[in-house]
Amino acid sequence: MFPIEAFRATLERFTGILRSLRIRHHLTGGIVSVAWGEPRLTQDIDIVIDRVAANASIERLVSEIQSAGYFADEQGIRSAIHNGKPFQLLDEVEILKLDVYPRELIPDELNRSVLTEVFPGFAIPIAARTDAALSKLIWIRRGSQKSRRDLRQIVRRLSSEELAFVRTQALQMELADLLEAVLAESDEIRE
Repeated sequence: MFPIEAFRATLERFTGILRSLRIRHHLTGGIVSVAWGEPRLTQDIDIVIDRVAANASIERLVSEIQSAGYFADEQGIRSAIHNGKPFQLLDEVEILKLDVYPRELIPDELNRSVLTEVFPGFAIPIAARTDAALSKLIWIRRGSQKSRRDLRQIVRRLSSEELAFVRTQALQMELADLLEAVLAESDEIRE
């Protein structure tokens, strides 16, 4: 398991690059599940970036990623950003993986980001609670079992308005039945 300082150092360096290039971004994945749901272990950092802004700054972005101590495939990054596909970076200092998503999984999610203090004195945008729930639903459809409990924990903390938004979006995404099935599951271990 990685010490919390490793996550902070990696995030500070990478988000510093994004801020300097004015590339909108937010955290998603396991770290956001902890923020909106319940504490759990995570072994990487998931971050959504604005594809259009990343494309516009691609030369500097690739250069700064390499200069900041991230192992990265330069052509792979260029292709991934151009095509809106995820790519990975390895922080060679902290030996921590970043999964970078140059696209919004949930329409307009970057516009609903919430500035949150994720470490003492260090605030960055994270996915809104509703978008975190919807993202987990999409990952469940793709086979993620860990996301099932994450979704239930996040939903327990939603206001009635937020839950209505999630249900409406799930219906539009043809995931309403899956949402209700996962919410009906128990978190208890059965023998």
